[in-house]
Amino acid sequence: MIVGVGIDVVDVARFVATLERAPGLRTRLFTAAERDLPAQSLAARFAAKEAIAKALGAPGGLSWQDCTVTRVSGGAPVVQIIGTVAARAEELGVRSWHLSLSHDAGIASAVAVAEG
Repeated sequence: MIVGVGIDVVDVARFVATLERAPGLRTRLFTAAERDLPAQSLAARFAAKEAIAKALGAPGGLSWQDCTVTRVSGGAPVVQIIGTVAARAEELGVRSWHLSLSHDAGIASAVAVAEG
């Protein structure tokens, strides 16, 4: 059963400019496993976190640090959640995630499907 669907799109150049203006955002938005990725990948992960939040109903109080998006070469992205994000997912009965990331022509996008 589908519990929620979320989508988000990020302008990569604008996102990078924001990170350059406010370097502390990199630490606030991304986990240690994500921080050193290339700009396009960071933008896609930011879009993924937004899409995941939307799939959870976009409640306030979710911590960006409670969601990590990883990828195994040649495999689909993997969503790892803890803390506030895991609590909201449990509340809604989410048992698994489906996530698609893309970046092309200066745009990064993500679609997240929460399944119960």
